Amino acid sequence: MSRTPDIDVPDLTGKRAMVTGASDGIGLGIARRLAAAGAEVVLPVRNPRKGQAAIAAIREQTPGAAVSLRELDLSSLASTAALGATLRDEGRPIHLLINNAGVMTPPDRQTTADGFELQFGTNHLGHVALIAHLLPLLRAGRARVTSQLSVAARSGRINWDDLQWQNSYAGGMAAYSQSKIAFGLFALELDRRSHAEGWGITSNISHPGVAPTSLLAPRAELGRDQPARGRRFIGALSARGILVGTADSAGLPALYAATSPQARGGHFYGPGGLGNLGGAPAEQRLYRPLRSTDEAARIWQVSLELAGVPVDSAAPTTADDAPAPRRVRQH
Repeated sequence: MSRTPDIDVPDLTGKRAMVTGASDGIGLGIARRLAAAGAEVVLPVRNPRKGQAAIAAIREQTPGAAVSLRELDLSSLASTAALGATLRDEGRPIHLLINNAGVMTPPDRQTTADGFELQFGTNHLGHVALIAHLLPLLRAGRARVTSQLSVAARSGRINWDDLQWQNSYAGGMAAYSQSKIAFGLFALELDRRSHAEGWGITSNISHPGVAPTSLLAPRAELGRDQPARGRRFIGALSARGILVGTADSAGLPALYAATSPQARGGHFYGPGGLGNLGGAPAEQRLYRPLRSTDEAARIWQVSLELAGVPVDSAAPTTADDAPAPRRVRQH
């Protein structure tokens, strides 16, 4: 019997799915499975070369798969607005949105094109803006939106006095945790608002556990020329099937949350093994930083204001119609 867990993915023929961060790693594995189940899969990518390689890999496994690229840089609010306008012009409902992309712990503080701390701006605000711009299509598809968090959201807090970490960056792990906590709170609030307003969207959250993925690899654009701390140890454990997951198993919780008839809105899914670091997907109790509905409502409002986007039944119809994001003043 294989030590690698797996799940059954239902038939997704006729469904349109989009996965951020799917040019490699966990996201590519998720996109492969969606395409194999019959979904039309849209890959929004920053690097077209990597995107084309991802399409080739998907079609090698599933010849004739309906998969296509769109351009997206989540660290640019203009890019998210442009993608939203492109997809709204296509006019086709989106049935599954998996918000998987992210960056982790640049050694030194970096900022997005709009002046936000890179992790908060990319992992959180970029996806917030994407959801807002796609809202009419998500409503039309009665979509399930699954947002990928991290075990780093287990601890930490929202640094309300310094959201952009201008005064206390110190290696970036606290800022990374904040970005995932903020996005988790937003995703849970999205489910509550959808129920209250009748949007028809189901929103839940997932985490991949711990696995040797590209998130921990050397990333020159982040100023990291060596693997992240612990990457080699995690790889050694994964290769031996000890405690942590693999690159393939790490995508299963998000895949389950996005596709399983048993997965529910407002709930949290992750690996069910020891310490929730690896193993088959299972429902999990919300991490403590994700439990406050007051914090969720606050991050909802603050995030929409920072990103300069509305989330209501009348999202902007063109990129030019969207209000300007609030640029961060650097000290």
